[in-house]
Amino acid sequence: MRRIIGIVLLAIVVLGITLSLAEIPFGTPKTHVGDYYVNEGVKETGAVNIVTSVVLNYRGFDTLGEITVLFIATIGLGALLKTHKERKKKRDVTPASLVLSTGCRFLFPLLIVFAIYIIFHGHLSPGGGFQGGAIIASAFLLTYLGCNRARANERRYKLIESSGGLVFVIVGVLGLIFGGYFLLNFLPKGTPFSLFSAGIIPIIYIAIGLKVGSELVSVIDNMVGESV
Repeated sequence: MRRIIGIVLLAIVVLGITLSLAEIPFGTPKTHVGDYYVNEGVKETGAVNIVTSVVLNYRGFDTLGEITVLFIATIGLGALLKTHKERKKKRDVTPASLVLSTGCRFLFPLLIVFAIYIIFHGHLSPGGGFQGGAIIASAFLLTYLGCNRARANERRYKLIESSGGLVFVIVGVLGLIFGGYFLLNFLPKGTPFSLFSAGIIPIIYIAIGLKVGSELVSVIDNMVGESV
């Protein structure tokens, strides 16, 4: 029975792919959306990174939904781990090697600086808030593994996470007030390829970087607390 179901599902997938390819001749785009983004993106958003202009301008509301999903996942993980407070015995933690314990002290500030660079230059080069936030979290993970770091201040990273989300929403509402729709890029676009350009996009990326970084640190902190 499972084999029959598998064959039927495979046939449906093959049929769908065949019909899609039949409707779209090779080399001929179905829509002109991509061309519009490439040709008009810099002029309309001021961001020379076209991916950034799409993520934070043309579909910025969808990006807000993505970080909301991450926020809900973080809450869910925290709630799940909080249900396991009682432990039979405390686990022995193996000390980090000399290389790791020494290296983490040098790499942590470098990773933070690199994360800040990635966040602030997201509208100019590959990177941005999501990538920078992940680098921040990796820096804290390194300190947990190598530097025997104490657990993070829960109130502090929750405050940072909330502030990042609040800034995102406030910028979106200001766009609604000044231009009539949410997340309107109402600030001056500036000069392309310069750091101070792209209007609201750098501000939103900073907010996303703080929010994503603090949320991932929260996840790491909860998991570290569960393992010791």
